[in-house]
Amino acid sequence: MPYDPDNIFAKMLRGEIPCNKLYEDDDTLVFLDIMPRSDGHTLIITKEQAESLFEASPGGLAKLMAVVQTLAPKIRDAVGADGVLIAQFNGAAAGQTVFHLHVHIIPRKEGEPLRPEGAQRADQTVLAATAEKIRAKLAGD
Repeated sequence: MPYDPDNIFAKMLRGEIPCNKLYEDDDTLVFLDIMPRSDGHTLIITKEQAESLFEASPGGLAKLMAVVQTLAPKIRDAVGADGVLIAQFNGAAAGQTVFHLHVHIIPRKEGEPLRPEGAQRADQTVLAATAEKIRAKLAGD
C-alpha cells in the first residue's frame, strides 16, 4: 500500500492537527498519545514518508531509534515509572493502526496494569500536566 500523506501523523507534522509535543528535531517529532496505555505513553514518529519499518531508510531508522533510546529513560523518570515498554508495529495484522512509522514508549509501574489499547481519550488537562513534567525532565530539571 502506498504511503498516505493525509494520515493523522502526517497532518501533525504539517501542523494541521495539534499534539502535546515533547520534542522535535530535523528527523523526528515526539508527542503524548491521546489514548495512553499508561501515564506518559509517548509516540516518536519519523519525518520520513515511511508507512512502516520496511519503507524507512537505514539512516532515518537509526535517527528514530536514537531518539527513542535517549528519551525513554527521561520519560520513565519524569512519570516515576519502574521501566518502559518499547513497541513498534508493522502492518494491520501486527496491530498498526496509523500507517506512518512510529515507536511507542510506554512507561510501566510495578503491579499497575496497562489500560486497554484505544479504550479512552485522556483528559487534555491531564495530558498537558504530564507533558510539562516530561518537558521539564528533557530540559534537565
